[in-house]
Amino acid sequence: MTFDPHRRTVLKFSAFAGAATLARPGMAFAPMATGGNAAPLLAELGYSQVKLTGPLDDQGREALRLLMGMDENALLKPFRVREGLPAPGEELPGWYGTYAFAPGANFGQWVSGLARYYAITRDEDTRAKLGRLVKGYADTVGPEGKFYRDNRFPSYTYDKLVGAMIDARRLANDGHALAALKRTNQAALPYLPAHAVPRNEHALAGEDFSQHAWDESYTIPENQFLAWRLTGDPLHRRLGQRFLYDDFFGPLARGHNVLPGKHAYSHVNALSSAAQAYATLGDARYLAAARHGFDFVDAQSFATGGWGPDEHFVQPGTGALATSLVKEHKSFETPCGSYAHFKLTRYLLRTTGDARYGDSMERVMYNTILGAKNIQADGHAFYYSDYTRQAEKTFHPDHWPCCSATLPIVAADYRISTYFRDAKGLYVNLYVPGEVTWRQGGNDARLAVATGYPYNSAIAITVGTATPQTFVLRLRIPAWAEGASLRVNGKPVSATPGSFAQIQREWRNGDRIELELPLAMRLQVIEDGHDESVALLAGPLVLMRLIEDGSLATTRRDLLMAKESGRGEWRLPDGGRMLTFPDITDQRYRTYQDVAG
Repeated sequence: MTFDPHRRTVLKFSAFAGAATLARPGMAFAPMATGGNAAPLLAELGYSQVKLTGPLDDQGREALRLLMGMDENALLKPFRVREGLPAPGEELPGWYGTYAFAPGANFGQWVSGLARYYAITRDEDTRAKLGRLVKGYADTVGPEGKFYRDNRFPSYTYDKLVGAMIDARRLANDGHALAALKRTNQAALPYLPAHAVPRNEHALAGEDFSQHAWDESYTIPENQFLAWRLTGDPLHRRLGQRFLYDDFFGPLARGHNVLPGKHAYSHVNALSSAAQAYATLGDARYLAAARHGFDFVDAQSFATGGWGPDEHFVQPGTGALATSLVKEHKSFETPCGSYAHFKLTRYLLRTTGDARYGDSMERVMYNTILGAKNIQADGHAFYYSDYTRQAEKTFHPDHWPCCSATLPIVAADYRISTYFRDAKGLYVNLYVPGEVTWRQGGNDARLAVATGYPYNSAIAITVGTATPQTFVLRLRIPAWAEGASLRVNGKPVSATPGSFAQIQREWRNGDRIELELPLAMRLQVIEDGHDESVALLAGPLVLMRLIEDGSLATTRRDLLMAKESGRGEWRLPDGGRMLTFPDITDQRYRTYQDVAG
């Protein structure tokens, strides 16, 4: 049990691989390529290759239930009305309505979610609903692009629609998606800016939308490069290059922190455009921008891995994170931020093979998104994680905000974040119960994972093969996991924290891997110079104290003496209870504890 007052020397996780990346397994990684395609080191597996059980699967099933229950006429209404077409059905309230704050803005991501869930389940009802929505949307897209007139978010909405058509085609082989994509381009392009422009959050109410006040044109390139790979249409490659946010990426590539003051979620999302630009164009500057951007996000992340109090990055070293604990309840845009975080860390892990990005993904998963409340049928959605001293889980006051669109995608994407592969074998990134199947050297292979991790330190993995096969398994050993032990059929194997442990051997059916990741208790300060506010962690889990009595002041020693009293619950010497974020329901809690001395 240790305490390190210097936050940057405690394990650092942070920042959130495009789900639609078309990877080529086994291609060599060219880290300094310029002017050409830079294939990733690691490939994603297909959604259907990974089966999950437990809370991750439960969250996905609930998201699919919501999507399948949504009224199709209501989803299509903003597009139909604004195009001047008959539009039966009721409006969705809140942000989504025809002339609301962000008309139709969630549609693309809901379609992307349905495409993912079809890829997972192969359920024909899901595919049929997806097909009706794609066809229904395509029928609303006129050449004049009336939908985009006087629209606050032309770039944002267009970008999500492009992603939706990519996913509908790629994951469900929808027959209307590519034609709809072409029509979407024709309709939207006249309403987009000439290049990526900064978000103008100081725009006055009623200001001309053509000023693109809150729009996010700088996130466009990622999906454009993916669309070019899927279709071969050079228009998409040109658009990807046109909207590269070099005013942002250039300084990041040179190691200058230009994050402070910027909208947090959308700029982490933009870093995935830099990563995809590197993969497509081979220009190493964009990889440098993505990696440095991750580092700068990491430098101002909360212990949970979340970032962006009041939706914005702060200036490191100013005490702004500590100040936010006083009364800033809007601490991390949880579903949206996690969506961006997972994409970025997937890109960086696949490009570099560095285990730190998997560590980061794991911490965000367990301490933010997995604890999000389920979206309600009326459109109320969990939006912000609250890190104040009087925190609680609440819904956004408005119906159908942007986080109601990203949560279903994040839950589906757990599958493509858990395992990766290369020509030699498989990388195990997240330790969740379930199984994975893949083809290795022309033969079928399978891993089955049984574990209570992260509440329990033991992870058991069983290999399944029809015939003996030689390949490499690599298991992520978190940087905090000092004393980790790894055995294959009872024989020890080296396991170094902060790396992927490599096991190359001839595998036989029933071979058993036993991994033990000691869940050591440790403290992390909110930021340098504010040692009085600390978070308590056990393994990847942040333990949050319930507010059940008057005085919550404690000592570092007492925090480190917390004892597990049940799944997801720890008891302090003074009787106080601490829960993990997924185990908190309606109780008030605090993430950071005030300590004496």
